[in-house]
Amino acid sequence: MKAMKIFYDLNGSLYANITNKCPCNCTFCIRHNDETVGENDSLWLEHEPSVEEITEAFEKVDKSKYDEVVFCGFGEPMERPWDLVEAADYIKRTTGMKVRVNTNGLVSLMHPTFDLYSLRGVVDSLSISLNASDPDKYYEITKSRFGLPSYNSMLNFAIVTHSFIPDVKLTVVDVIGEEEVEKCRERAAGIGVPLRVRSYISNNRDYD
Repeated sequence: MKAMKIFYDLNGSLYANITNKCPCNCTFCIRHNDETVGENDSLWLEHEPSVEEITEAFEKVDKSKYDEVVFCGFGEPMERPWDLVEAADYIKRTTGMKVRVNTNGLVSLMHPTFDLYSLRGVVDSLSISLNASDPDKYYEITKSRFGLPSYNSMLNFAIVTHSFIPDVKLTVVDVIGEEEVEKCRERAAGIGVPLRVRSYISNNRDYD
């Protein structure tokens, strides 16, 4: 049986894969196409690794090649916010590496009791999937199980975390079209959070 792929290299960056779960079913998600990312074996986890398993796997990584760990796997990392904070804190305390989280920004709907401010000092940057310029288009793309309220919850997450995390960005994938991308720029500017436009690449190499 193959070992679970908790940490993996993608384009020279170190990624952490801690869950299969996600509240969304995005139309462009790589999960529809393959179980792999880049040159890696399957990222589907046999079970959700404990924090101890995550830290043990991290200790086996050649960390000399990296200065950042990105929590981003086949699932939504903030499905496990408390475990993510504990693992990220361990990484920072033991190595000083920076920590980034790629997220859909729906943690307040997934886990209403989670304190967003517990990310302070543990997470250095956030990449939040904006996906669309309004709630209806967002739901059409993401199929979030939380429905239309998902959009404003995601925006609120971006606004709050941007107040205390050094680097917060909203992202969209260019498959939504140039006109919609421009509307998303306006939406992001309206809440004072930078927007990054990602190129969709069908061979799933653009997974950052």
